[in-house]
Amino acid sequence: MAVRLRGHHLLCLLGYRGKGYSEGFCRNMTEVYETLRARPDTPIEIVEGPDDICRAFPEDQVSHCDNAGVYAKDAAILARLGLAPGRTLAWRAALERAATSVAPGDIAHLCSDCRWQPLGLCSEGVAHVRASRTLRELPSS
Repeated sequence: MAVRLRGHHLLCLLGYRGKGYSEGFCRNMTEVYETLRARPDTPIEIVEGPDDICRAFPEDQVSHCDNAGVYAKDAAILARLGLAPGRTLAWRAALERAATSVAPGDIAHLCSDCRWQPLGLCSEGVAHVRASRTLRELPSS
């Protein structure tokens, strides 16, 4: 079964280090991340709007999953990667597209309105993927 991902989550996964909006969100994100890290041939389906990561956004917080700005970010990132909603490909192929299409410095522009961007995790993740074509092991808790 394919993992359903929206545009900006293709880059969020590169920078994921076990931090998130809530314990439940992190548990879900870690499950998706570890599936893709351990099995890079896992198929992913590019979707428009909420995906398998959004499904765990905490109900007690104001969701941004349907904000126009998030859809615009998805579209910009998909355009950069040469992908579109409805496309299915192996995670390994998505990593390769990210490695060849996005530089660490691009994150500041592509994700300028993201609360996680100033932490530099996604820029570091992009640098790692460009060098290794793999996701990093998550830090021990």
